Amino acid sequence: MEPTKEQLLWMYEQMLVIRDFEETMVNVYLEGKLPPEIQEGLAFDIGSGLVPGEMHLAAGQEPVAVGSCVHLTDDDTITGTHRPHHFAIAKGISLNSLAAEMFGKVTGLGRGKGGHMHLFSVDKKFGCSGIIGAGMPQACGAALAAKKQGKDWVTVTFFGEGAANQGSFHESLNLAAIWNLPVIFICEDNKYAISVTREESTAIANNADRAIGYGIPGVRVENNDAVEVYDVVGEAVARGRQGKGPSLIEVSTDRYLGHFQGDAEAYRPENEVSTLRENDPIDRLQQQLLDSGMTEEEDSQIKERTKASVQEAYAFARESAYPDTSEATQHVFV
Repeated sequence: MEPTKEQLLWMYEQMLVIRDFEETMVNVYLEGKLPPEIQEGLAFDIGSGLVPGEMHLAAGQEPVAVGSCVHLTDDDTITGTHRPHHFAIAKGISLNSLAAEMFGKVTGLGRGKGGHMHLFSVDKKFGCSGIIGAGMPQACGAALAAKKQGKDWVTVTFFGEGAANQGSFHESLNLAAIWNLPVIFICEDNKYAISVTREESTAIANNADRAIGYGIPGVRVENNDAVEVYDVVGEAVARGRQGKGPSLIEVSTDRYLGHFQGDAEAYRPENEVSTLRENDPIDRLQQQLLDSGMTEEEDSQIKERTKASVQEAYAFARESAYPDTSEATQHVFV
């Protein structure tokens, strides 16, 4: 399955937006969290600053999001992980609302009450969770609802390779197979479950091979490449829409930043990230587009447009108001 030029351009632009959004957050997140002068006894304060709480960024993992979401519509559902921004952006969620939610502002997706690990959008049928593996059972529920309504909607659930060792992974695959549900399970193998390598935690070399235990297709994408993801996910989405049931896909991808911001990353081999960046997936797709006719001027226009949209989102988040204290018990389960 080959993407059209329009789809390639869409994936490229979305990857640029995601990368800029994530790398901008690296510095914004630190504002107010470190004392002006580092002194003995003073430490990083995770609860302070413009963006309180933990922060998990996905720079380097853009191909998984864009290569998957290019096949989806607003009627299709996504469930994501604690590292969710690339999926949210590729699904079409407003950058302004996304940034505002991370800042805890009332203009955010959840009126500032969810934070970056608990994003949701009813319009875009997107949700995520800070609980490892929690999105997979929910994905089965959304797919079952679509099937009972006679719709050709699919659900895509993203999770890390560490979550493939959770009970929810096996239970959800089994249920989706038994009920022939239109779920595409996509495992992002970024090599580390926090700081533990997959070799230390997983008995099988490829999680995609586990599909055979449930009688469904399983495919591994070895390269962190948007076009390769496009091809494999496209076939799985088509199967789901045709009523042929679930699929399991594993993508080898790269996490350039720490598991969370503030992660010392002592578990990484020296120069690992710089080596990974030498084969950056955005650069690869850019070159493919230039080789197929995109001009340098068109490339510059895309980059200017994406940078402007990210700057606007962060400005919107900074300028938005915090929720009034009277809303503390509204829009929540009590």
